[in-house]
Amino acid sequence: SEGVSTGCGNASSQVGPFYCPADATVYLDTTFFDELEANFGAENTTLVQAYVVAHEFGHHIQNLTGVFERINPRDTGPDSSQVRSELQADCFAGLWLHHAASTVDPASGIPILKAPTREQLASAIDAAAAIGDDHIQESAGMDVSPEKFSHGSSAQRMDALTTGYETGDFYACNTWR
Repeated sequence: SEGVSTGCGNASSQVGPFYCPADATVYLDTTFFDELEANFGAENTTLVQAYVVAHEFGHHIQNLTGVFERINPRDTGPDSSQVRSELQADCFAGLWLHHAASTVDPASGIPILKAPTREQLASAIDAAAAIGDDHIQESAGMDVSPEKFSHGSSAQRMDALTTGYETGDFYACNTWR
């Protein structure tokens, strides 16, 4: 909740949740979830938190599959490699939400995640919209500048999460084609 030294350098809590490929670790700033609600109007629910965590682990999947090698950190804009990476991680989060409700924990015999209601799913989709580059720029009183996008627009992020959740198909998350 304050700062941390990682394989990717030092990070303050202002960074929010992130994945560091250098040490293959997901870092979660627990205060981010409260900020998500307070600053971006996204409801802080368990499913929203699961979406954010699954998104960061989506980056780990990208690291394991070599996708991180395609990303140019200076590349911005709606079709940039950074945005493609973030949208794929959103799709992977939806994919996890899809399968976690039907995957049974072998130790307990209980599904990993109780199937989300429409309202719960809507809260996760709303959170994806709240952290879209266009919404963040507007919330900061700035003009929307798509050429500065690094994570995707609200619509792109909502669509990616929904695609993963509705299809349950890993290959539907290929944002690189």
